[in-house]
Amino acid sequence: MNPGRLGLAPLLQENPLWISWHDSNWIPVLNPGNVMDYFSEKSNPFYDRTCNNEIVRMQRQSLELLNNMTGVEYIPLHVQDPILYVIRKQHRHSPTEATPMADYYIIAGTVYQAPDLASVFNSRILSTVHHLQTAFDEASSYSRYHPSKGYSWDFSSNKASTHAMAEQVAEKTKTQTKKEAPVKEEPSSIFQRQRVDMLLGDLLRKFPLPLPQMTNNPTGGNPSDAGNASNNHGGAAGDSDHVGSDAILIKQEPTEAGVGRGGNNDVPPEKKMKL
Repeated sequence: MNPGRLGLAPLLQENPLWISWHDSNWIPVLNPGNVMDYFSEKSNPFYDRTCNNEIVRMQRQSLELLNNMTGVEYIPLHVQDPILYVIRKQHRHSPTEATPMADYYIIAGTVYQAPDLASVFNSRILSTVHHLQTAFDEASSYSRYHPSKGYSWDFSSNKASTHAMAEQVAEKTKTQTKKEAPVKEEPSSIFQRQRVDMLLGDLLRKFPLPLPQMTNNPTGGNPSDAGNASNNHGGAAGDSDHVGSDAILIKQEPTEAGVGRGGNNDVPPEKKMKL
């Protein structure tokens, strides 16, 4: 029974451009002298066990014998110690002729496969087509058709949704920023300080502070005695004023003797002094 017809065929092999490999034990001691041994580890998915390097390694021979052999081999292509190493996989036909098959680069101990030119073009073209298709789909969503008017554009339908999405994104960004960055207190400006001083001054004018009551008594006597003395003084002054007013109102009339001496006054003699 053919498993492919029943849909049981094995999954396609994973694209080597999407994977990476590293060995933490080798990274601290990695150098140009042992980089090929590091790449030849059994756990490395990029290493082919049937290559000529494995044969030379089993025979404990030098890698210079690879030039006299034919088949798949790995050679160090570029070294930029200690961060970058480039290894090439190639098929050797003769000591002077070899066909490159793939390139691998090791950055900080992690091995990646370099993409070939066809993969780069394919990725760029797919990305371009995807963005163009998205643009055409969005543009077609704004087109409207009316039997009497024909085709037209209507961008008002998505303004509200676009504005709402923008607000949501802005709020989310603000929330993340508040969570990540601590809030820093900003110093007050000159306008703020002047405004606060003006408001405080208005409040003080409307609601003044109560002043403490202090008694000034330079003689050191009892304040009640001083009050009594002032009252007595005021009473005495009042009496003297009253007497003075009475003295001023006293009017002296001429007596009989005066009348006799005068002889010319018409005042009757029976009148006496009156107040």
